[in-house]
Amino acid sequence: MATVTIKNIPEPIYRALKLQAARHHRSLNQEVIALLESGSRSMPKDPDAFLAHARQMRITPRNGRLTDAKLNRLKRQGRL
Repeated sequence: MATVTIKNIPEPIYRALKLQAARHHRSLNQEVIALLESGSRSMPKDPDAFLAHARQMRITPRNGRLTDAKLNRLKRQGRL
């Protein structure tokens, strides 16, 4: 595994991380790794991979044109 050293962390951020780690029953190191994992999952996808995934889903409009409103409704329903 790789090792990363972070320098000059502002004291308020350090204290907040320590408190958050304690709330999650983790060490500071484990908390930082969890935050990095979470942040890396939320990174934008490669556009080509995203389009390939969308094409595999084969979403087609049933009642006319597929609009932003319909897409948002499907997202809220957990369909996308």
